[in-house]
Amino acid sequence: MEIRKTLSPDEISLTDPEFWVLPAEEREGGFATLRAERPIAFMEERDMPGIPIPKGPGFWSLTRYDHIREASRTPEIFSSARGATSIVDLPQEFSEFFGGMINMDDPRHGRQRRIVSRGFTPKALAAIEASVDRRADAIIDRVIEKGECDFVSDIAAPLPLEIITDMMGIPKSQASMVFERTNIILGLGDPEFTQEGDAIASALRAGAELAALMAEMAEDRRANPREDLTTALLSESEEGGAMTSAELSSFFVLLVVAGNETTRNAISHGMKALCDYPDERRRWAADFEGMAATAVDEIIRWASPVIHMRRTCTRDTILGDQPLREGDKVVLWYNSGNRDEDVFANPYRFDLSRTPNEHVGFGGPGPHYCLGANLARREIRVMFRRIFERLPDLEITGPPERLFSNFINGIKRMPCAFTPGRRML
Repeated sequence: MEIRKTLSPDEISLTDPEFWVLPAEEREGGFATLRAERPIAFMEERDMPGIPIPKGPGFWSLTRYDHIREASRTPEIFSSARGATSIVDLPQEFSEFFGGMINMDDPRHGRQRRIVSRGFTPKALAAIEASVDRRADAIIDRVIEKGECDFVSDIAAPLPLEIITDMMGIPKSQASMVFERTNIILGLGDPEFTQEGDAIASALRAGAELAALMAEMAEDRRANPREDLTTALLSESEEGGAMTSAELSSFFVLLVVAGNETTRNAISHGMKALCDYPDERRRWAADFEGMAATAVDEIIRWASPVIHMRRTCTRDTILGDQPLREGDKVVLWYNSGNRDEDVFANPYRFDLSRTPNEHVGFGGPGPHYCLGANLARREIRVMFRRIFERLPDLEITGPPERLFSNFINGIKRMPCAFTPGRRML
C-alpha cells in the first residue's frame, strides 16, 4: 500500500465522518501525519447523527504504539470505568449493558474476568478445537457447489458466531436472530443498521432481545445444568461464585459482539489482502503450517478489527511530553499503533512472515487484553486452512462494502468466486 498524506494535522478530525469515507491510502496517510507531527493531538467532538447525546468536551488521540501500550498497562491512571470506552459518554445503562467488563476497573473487572475465564482455560479451549474444525468444513460445504457467494456473510461470519453459540449452548433456531441483533449493535452509526433514525434506540432494542434470550437460558440452566459456558458462569461452587442474571446478559452481549467482530473482520480483511498480495498467498500455501502462526498475527495486525478504545484520566499526569488532566478523555487508536514506523518495519507491507509482531490488534498489555485472543487465532487459522485446501482459487470479485464506523474496521459485504467443488458431507 502506498499511503497519501493529503491532510495537515490541523485538517485531520477523527470524529469527522468525511475522514472515514476517504480512501484507505489517505486515511493511513492522516494517521502517519499525526504520528510524525502531532502524536497526542487534541480533537474536538461532534454531534453524532442518530445518537441524541450532547457533544462532549473533546479528547486526546494516542496514535503512537508506545503511548497506546503505556495507557493500556496503567489502568490506575487511564480508567475504563469512568465515562465509557467509547469516545462519547453514553448513558450509564447503555455503557454497563453493552460494555460489560470492558467498561470496568478492578476490583469489579477482576472478579468478572476470573468467572469468565472458566470458558477459556486450556481444557475448555481444547474441547472447542474439534468444533472449530467441524464447523469450518460445514461452512465450506454450504457454498462449495455454488462457485460464488458473499465472503462475509457466507464464509467469514458464520464460524465465530457458531462457535460462540456452541460454547454458550444457544439453540440453533436462535442463531440467525443473534447474528442480526449483533450487526445492529456493531453498526451503531451506520444507517443500514439504524431503525427509525435513532442508533441508540436500535441498539438498545437489539440488546434487549439478546438479554431476553439469555434470561430464558439462565432459568433453564439453573434447573437443568449442561456442559456449556452458560452453566459454568452460573455455578456457585467455583472460585469467584456465580454471575447474576444481569451480569450474564451483559457478558453475552459483549461476547457475541467482541468475539464475533474480531474474527469475522480479520478473516474478511485477511482474504482481501491475500488476493491483493498473491506472492504472500503463494508463500503461505506452500508451507501453511510452517507459516500459520506468523501469518495469523499479521492478518490481525493488518485488519486491526477494533479501531479504538477510550480511557479517562483518573489524575493529572504526563504521557510522552503531553500534560493531561484528571477527567481528560484519551483515545487509543490501535489501527495507528499497528502501523507505527518506529515499531514495524515497512508497516504498509502485508508480510506473512513478519516477526517480531507484537501488535495491539487484541488491545494493549494490561487487564483488558482480549481474553479470547487464542480462540480467535485458532478460528482464523482453521478457516484459512480450509479455504486453501478446498477453495484454493477463491478470488474477491468486487470492492468490499465497508461498515461506516470509526470504531469497528468492518466489511459488510464482499463478493467472491471460485471453481465449484464437492461437499464433504
